[in-house]
Amino acid sequence: MSIWTRITEALAALAKGEPLSVVFDRLLNDPAPEQSIGFTIAVLALGAKMAKADGTVTRDEVTAFRRIFTFPEGEEQHAARVFDLARQDVAGFDAYARKIARLFNPDGHRICADDHHVLVDILEALFQIAIADGSYHSGEDAFLAHVADEFGLDDRCFNIVRSRLVEGAPRDPFDVLGLPRDASKTEARKAWRDLVRDTHPDVLQSRGVPPEAMKLAERRLQLINEAWREISAREAA
Repeated sequence: MSIWTRITEALAALAKGEPLSVVFDRLLNDPAPEQSIGFTIAVLALGAKMAKADGTVTRDEVTAFRRIFTFPEGEEQHAARVFDLARQDVAGFDAYARKIARLFNPDGHRICADDHHVLVDILEALFQIAIADGSYHSGEDAFLAHVADEFGLDDRCFNIVRSRLVEGAPRDPFDVLGLPRDASKTEARKAWRDLVRDTHPDVLQSRGVPPEAMKLAERRLQLINEAWREISAREAA
């Protein structure tokens, strides 16, 4: 039985009334690969609920979801079933976010964008879904801010990720580079070089970022370079 079939069955149990906490605690506490099933369900559920955070689910958002989260050949129907069940599930998205945080941030410490943490990668993927229809709704912003808080990401981390991905969002070049406002040009140059290196496709792949999410990396790299150019120009003025 494939992992996707087992995932579908797990979410089907939720649809039949089995309590969310019972299903997830069972999946997350069992040894691998059961833990990966719980993680995959939680991420898929967040993606599905992200798509409807503005009140509607558009084709662009579903397409973005499928582009960011890879599905093995022949398992698309199981993934689609998970997506649909997650959208219908009465459990709030915060429950899924907390389950993911339990896996990757069990101590609940605050994480910043420069930690290059898997939770930051997940938040960026959710942003990609949010902006796929060409707009960024206040409901989506509230959703993502809440998810970030459940993950343990600090406010500055959320603002940095948003500034890197959302057109028209408040964007300070020092935020994009993850620096305080009084950072020197030397510090800015080092941060820029480090971020360019860390955004290399090989590095992202080693961190588990799927190939389909490389467009996200291209966007991030563009903003990183723009931020460095702006800081350099300020220093030269």
